[in-house]
Amino acid sequence: MDYYTNLGLLKVERSSSNYRYYDESQLERLHYIEDCKAKGMSLELIKKGIFEKFSEEVDIHELRLKIQNLEHDVSEVLGKLDSLNQQEIKQNISKESFSLIQSLITLVK
Repeated sequence: MDYYTNLGLLKVERSSSNYRYYDESQLERLHYIEDCKAKGMSLELIKKGIFEKFSEEVDIHELRLKIQNLEHDVSEVLGKLDSLNQQEIKQNISKESFSLIQSLITLVK
């Protein structure tokens, strides 16, 4: 598995005591690699196939998490803004930040 990790086919996580561990998605990749090797595919082709097969799933998952985090952050900021009036906000933040907040409020509403 180190060989596949060094080639960029697998991503390894490290524990605090520096042990390697692989999550479920990496084990799924390993099964994919082994299936492809059994069919006679080169590691170069397998690597290309992995990025095509698995990158979309990872990107979608990561995007969903980022969107959830952003939605949480925006709702938190809006909640704080509701308790302040615009004059108080202007006094406590930069002009650029205030403009950004106004733009975000416009977009969210």
